Amino acid sequence: MGARIIGTGSAVPPTCLTNADMEKRVATSNDWIVTRTGIEERRVMKQGEDILDLMHEASTQALQVAGLRARDLQAIIVATVSGDYFFPSTACLLQGRLGADTIPAFDVSAACAGFVYGMSVVHSYAKSGEYGRMLLVGADALSTMVNWQDRSTCVLFGDGAGAIVLDTQPGDRGLLSTVIESSGALWELLYVRAGHRQAVDQEGAQPKEWGIQMKGPELFKVAVRSLSEVAGKALERAGLATTDMHLMIPHQANLRIIQAVADRMGVSMDKVYCNVQRFGNTSAASIPVALDEAVRRGKIHDNDIIVLNACGGGLTWGASVVRW
Repeated sequence: MGARIIGTGSAVPPTCLTNADMEKRVATSNDWIVTRTGIEERRVMKQGEDILDLMHEASTQALQVAGLRARDLQAIIVATVSGDYFFPSTACLLQGRLGADTIPAFDVSAACAGFVYGMSVVHSYAKSGEYGRMLLVGADALSTMVNWQDRSTCVLFGDGAGAIVLDTQPGDRGLLSTVIESSGALWELLYVRAGHRQAVDQEGAQPKEWGIQMKGPELFKVAVRSLSEVAGKALERAGLATTDMHLMIPHQANLRIIQAVADRMGVSMDKVYCNVQRFGNTSAASIPVALDEAVRRGKIHDNDIIVLNACGGGLTWGASVVRW
């Protein structure tokens, strides 16, 4: 038995900030941003907008594609660090919005690696046979956590939500393997203190220590190494090699990181799906948003081997291998 993805969905806020818009907010330029990150624009939340709305939209899309109703689900897992409440969990709020009462609903907190951590959870549930039809959502609004005076971080992040519906089915298709790892000793490479939230249209000076703190050069090296190594481990655990992979959908943090990971793995970029140019780093949402887009664009076909890999604050990293 395995967890097979039978529906995908995604949603992003309507507000688009281009690099030209960023030039008006902070001392930067389009060339500086594109050269270092590959990002050209990102979608961001405004005052009064709610990440839960995006989760609901993405989940509804995924359920429609799967041909299911919310009451058909047996579990809801949400990967996020952007919940509006310490409790209840964002998953419980989404459950209430969907109308899928009494089934388990809980959050996974692993920052940008949250979605692949969630994949590990649904993989375990499927193998044990405890739950069959599950909804896994990755959603974040890290633009609300940046310091808009810090050009090294505020240009990177966007907001969004992606969702998948999985069904535990017999056969060799579906989720084949997952590997998750972490290193708490490296937490200071990427972090944000609790309570640091401010929408893009809220003005006000922010002290240097406010918002997301990142040691970019050190994080770049760890990300490239961990993303490539964990993808290889997940493929090996599935009894596969890199040459068996049809498409890799990595965490969309930085185009240079993605290119370096592909080079380290000996994979051509035509086997790597990227949309970081249009959305920036959407944290736990980046892989499910990219996956949904790849499916809708016909980039994924039956029996294709897909690798999903991510690295985020914690530091956390992981990878999943799926036979479509």
